[in-house]
Amino acid sequence: MELWFSEPHTKNVKLSIKVEKQIYCGQSRYQRIDIMETAEFGKVLVLDGYLMLTEKDEFIYHEMICHVPMAVNPNIKNVLVIGAGDGGTIRELTKYDTIENIDMVEIDEMVVEACRKFLPQTAEKLDDHRLHIYYEDGLRFVRSREAEYDLIIVDSTDPFGPGEGLFTREFYGNCYKALNEEGILINQHESPFYKEDAKSMQRAHRNIAASFPIREVYQFHLPTYPSGHWFFGFASKKYHPINDLKENTWNQLGLNTRYYNTKLHKGAFYIPNYVKELLENA
Repeated sequence: MELWFSEPHTKNVKLSIKVEKQIYCGQSRYQRIDIMETAEFGKVLVLDGYLMLTEKDEFIYHEMICHVPMAVNPNIKNVLVIGAGDGGTIRELTKYDTIENIDMVEIDEMVVEACRKFLPQTAEKLDDHRLHIYYEDGLRFVRSREAEYDLIIVDSTDPFGPGEGLFTREFYGNCYKALNEEGILINQHESPFYKEDAKSMQRAHRNIAASFPIREVYQFHLPTYPSGHWFFGFASKKYHPINDLKENTWNQLGLNTRYYNTKLHKGAFYIPNYVKELLENA
């Protein structure tokens, strides 16, 4: 008998991946956690029935969420990461010797422990000496910080369940307060293609615009996410993602990346007209 994992992208569209075997299944107080082995995508992480990452394409997501802000401000030293229990974002950040401290706030300890055990490709740097993990609500954590961080990365799930509060105006306002005067915020910004995802993207953009003077979005292509066309938000008190790009400085670091480069960085911010209209109407 063949076993398939299927995730609905809309009421009329779904992605199906053939599963070789289930490696792990657990139920935390927040969500169901599944890790499966597939022939096409390697191991995959699924939370409450929604695909979070695959070994085959996770590098695209994690490189774009980390290296874009680091290439704009290579002097970033103190970072807050909200979510990111799989460890991929931490892996990319630890490539920078100049980063001195990373605070990671993940609400679900079971996700982290499952990824440590079964997804070492992403979780390999969760023991880095610069990393401090807090198992608590990211909304509550960020409220108590003021002018502390150079960079905040919101590596959240979709805007429902445990991740719902990470898309509100209050949350983005607290992120603004927690950043210093050169601070940058990167957030998971959903997709413009399907109707419900587009509404979430508009809401996030509208709520960020209430606090940040500089707010842009940038695109990347991830085969296993709905439509394959996905976005991050870039918001800052000071830096513009293209005008302030330190291209030569970043390239001189000689970091090994499979997706990100500084030419792609610039191109990622040149977005299609229908996405421009969507954000202008937000």
